[in-house]
Amino acid sequence: MDATELSPKAAEIAKCAESLLATKGYNGFSYADISEAVHISKASIHHHFPSKAELVQTVLRRYREQGRVGLAALEKQVTDPLARLQAYTGYWAACIRDGTSAFCICAMLGSELSAIPESVADEVRGHFLDLAAWLTNVLEQGAAKGIFLLRTAPESEAMALMATVHGGMLAARVYGDSEVFATVVQQSVKQLLAPLTPAPQR
Repeated sequence: MDATELSPKAAEIAKCAESLLATKGYNGFSYADISEAVHISKASIHHHFPSKAELVQTVLRRYREQGRVGLAALEKQVTDPLARLQAYTGYWAACIRDGTSAFCICAMLGSELSAIPESVADEVRGHFLDLAAWLTNVLEQGAAKGIFLLRTAPESEAMALMATVHGGMLAARVYGDSEVFATVVQQSVKQLLAPLTPAPQR
């Protein structure tokens, strides 16, 4: 089954699983939780997804594809590297604020990496590689235009920013305050900016 082409009921199951992953992680939910939420028997869930690993792998493939589509659209719509970075962090700030997606499921699963099936772990690693590559490209473009002043290699700066974004999600959850995320991430982006050159005196 193509992970992006699911039947309506399979898509409903996958969406429920995604929500449970964001709040409980891989080992914190079962088919019983999905059965109760979607009003479908566990046997029927197994018909669509024979194993939990297969279900979560499907969820992650769809999640990664949605992410790739979203970032590609951002590339086309926003040309300025700083504005592009702000749009990315702003997306998460809005999701956390309105509760639509308060935590990246790959970040949640990353904390369980040693305790999840390898097929699922591979998708988690793939997500972070995709995101790191995109952030690296944005930072390189910004540095070339004099917008960002990178103090280490672009790849290292991208990894640091990625860690800050996911750490900000965790901090917002711990403090129960969505604005904590914006505060943490905005400070990190600010530190990337090249200092303004004073206007020449006449």
